[in-house]
Amino acid sequence: MLCGTLLAGAQTNSPYSKFGYGLLNDNATAAQRQMGGIGYGMNSGRQINVMNPASYAAADTLTFLFDMGVDFSAIKSEENGAKDTQYGGGLDYITMQVPIGKRMGASLGLVPFSSVGYAFGSEIANGLNSHQGQGGINQLYLGYAARLFKGFSLGANFSYMFGTTVNDVTVTTDAGSSSLFEQVMQVRDWRIQIGAQYSLDINEDNRITAGLVYSPGKTLLGKAWVIKYDINADEKPDTIATAKLKHHASLPDTWGAGLSYRWQKRLMVGADFTYQPWAKEKTLQLPNFESTSFADRWQVSVGGEFTPSLRGSFLSRVTYRVGGFFNHDYMMVRDNNVREYGISMGFGIPAMASKTQINIGFEYRHRQAHPNPLLKENYFNIRLGINFNELWFFQNKIR
Repeated sequence: MLCGTLLAGAQTNSPYSKFGYGLLNDNATAAQRQMGGIGYGMNSGRQINVMNPASYAAADTLTFLFDMGVDFSAIKSEENGAKDTQYGGGLDYITMQVPIGKRMGASLGLVPFSSVGYAFGSEIANGLNSHQGQGGINQLYLGYAARLFKGFSLGANFSYMFGTTVNDVTVTTDAGSSSLFEQVMQVRDWRIQIGAQYSLDINEDNRITAGLVYSPGKTLLGKAWVIKYDINADEKPDTIATAKLKHHASLPDTWGAGLSYRWQKRLMVGADFTYQPWAKEKTLQLPNFESTSFADRWQVSVGGEFTPSLRGSFLSRVTYRVGGFFNHDYMMVRDNNVREYGISMGFGIPAMASKTQINIGFEYRHRQAHPNPLLKENYFNIRLGINFNELWFFQNKIR
């Protein structure tokens, strides 16, 4: 049975995360996830947008931004009539942004690239297999952007990728013997993402922004190994395989395009498209673990936000957000592609006597394989983000 008892991890509670590098993340903040995860065509002096580094050039010259997010998830899974509910959550991301003069901005932060978390069991001849995994790959990034001429900005994120994923298979026979096979993958690598944005002011109140992002594909750097433990025997662990990731595991090119429309500073709607040609990429194969194949990944996201009034009563300054997405994922499970869709909504609540905003969002996600559905998962997520927006660079003039 593919499902069973799921591991309540910090970000992930899905048996699908055992395949490939785990479940991927697109670097959306809490506010962006309330709008379906859009961001390629967004720029604002009030929000950090890691999805397109060109947006840093829109940083307000007097403002320091700090944004951090946490989430809580309830996951209902079903396979062959067996149902289960698990809960998880934890810290999602930390980002900050500062202006550099009137035309430039920079950002620094820690965001997830992928996450792994699961636990389930399956019957085998004369025994039982239990599977458990945890970990993920993170990105510590430094980004920079400049406005080269009116309406056009160019930027880049330089990321250090690091993290470890652990996948365990424990085989227990009816006779009572038990062996643990542990696969460990350790990533230490660099990655770059380039972004561009062009904003066209139709008139004083209306603006359209188009955004593009690109991250070149590359072989991964790091190492992996498999260790066997005879749990019931007084023997030392046996390393049965080791491998370098270079030339054996790789990432594809990533292309993203987005378009947004903004009316005054009160209404914004947008749409994004992401494409990654995973089907041609290499995946590391190690003994005693199921092989993984990839499919091309693409995702469509739409969403928007509305603020009734920039000044006035507390309720009129609350920002209302809604969005949705469809994801044709990169992992293949027994010749089945994994697909996912979701809808989200949320509120940006202004802090008293401050431009800081508390973003509270609610999201529903459905994930399953196709054409054979295998394991069905329904996620109910609550996401909390705190966007500190303070005037740190204001200097009073003495006359």
